Amino acid sequence: MLKSISVKKLIQNLRQLRFIGPYSGGRHMFMIKGNLKLHIPNPHQGDISKSLLSEILRQAGISASEWNNL
Repeated sequence: MLKSISVKKLIQNLRQLRFIGPYSGGRHMFMIKGNLKLHIPNPHQGDISKSLLSEILRQAGISASEWNNL
């Protein structure tokens, strides 16, 4: 089961999954893995909700079980 997470922890976990970055770009930071460009929410909005984390993981092709095993 997913739970809310800080932007800092999100970035750390994505790096463990071989994403590189974050890079600044336009309104949002982003991270890259191969041809995939994954946008990261702005950190000034507090923790990332479960529903937004679920959407980020879906876009990145990461299962909830893979995420929870980090």
